[in-house]
Amino acid sequence: MNNKMEKFGDDFQQKSKYLRNQLPGHRLDWSIKPETYKTYQNAMKTIKLPTPEFDNEIKFWQVLVNRKSTRKFKKDPITLSELSLLLYGMTGLTRVFPQFAFRTIPSAGGLYPIEVYPVINNVKDIEQGIYHYNIPNHSLELLKKGDFRVEVARGCLDQQIAYNSAVNFVWTAMIERSKWKYLQRCYRYIYLDAGHIGQNFYLIAEALGLGACSIGAIYDDELNELLKIDGINETAIYVGVVGKKFQ
Repeated sequence: MNNKMEKFGDDFQQKSKYLRNQLPGHRLDWSIKPETYKTYQNAMKTIKLPTPEFDNEIKFWQVLVNRKSTRKFKKDPITLSELSLLLYGMTGLTRVFPQFAFRTIPSAGGLYPIEVYPVINNVKDIEQGIYHYNIPNHSLELLKKGDFRVEVARGCLDQQIAYNSAVNFVWTAMIERSKWKYLQRCYRYIYLDAGHIGQNFYLIAEALGLGACSIGAIYDDELNELLKIDGINETAIYVGVVGKKFQ
């Protein structure tokens, strides 16, 4: 590997800095603002998720202290209600207004560039397959039926946890959704947004008594191919795995 390739991360950090009196002169063109939500009109099936119901007895600070990565899962399935809460906790809508909706996470500029693709392995009453989370309708869009544990595990650097999990959440970035406002600095914000989702994922899993682990070591293009996305305008950046944990 040559020196230029070795320091591409250093170059990105330096080139994406904001410098006083040198901010990019950029006016927002609202006529070309990317869509806030991605939906699949040609999905094989749409499944309405249960309304999230919260257990008021769960103690937040105990959840925060107990949160940890889990790398061993039972073979028992998780429930549809648990899946509903996980998805809602990651990026569900909380307060909806005519032109904007708040979510369970913050996002730079309120642009929310992260999409969620649950690859379902073992959920009660849901067939295995690749799904997309329809955020405004709190529903699942079935994109492809089948068992894709091997493909996802291989895309996660052959990590066994992605094979044994009940669900693998592949988080993707819609680059233009953020770049429309933030230009090249958008990548910093996209990764921060993914981190917000990842932390909520951990906390919801712990609150439900589930095991969870996030994976940043991925073969980007292998997961992009699995999801049939181009890797340029939309690309896989992060994975979360979840399942019943050993007590």
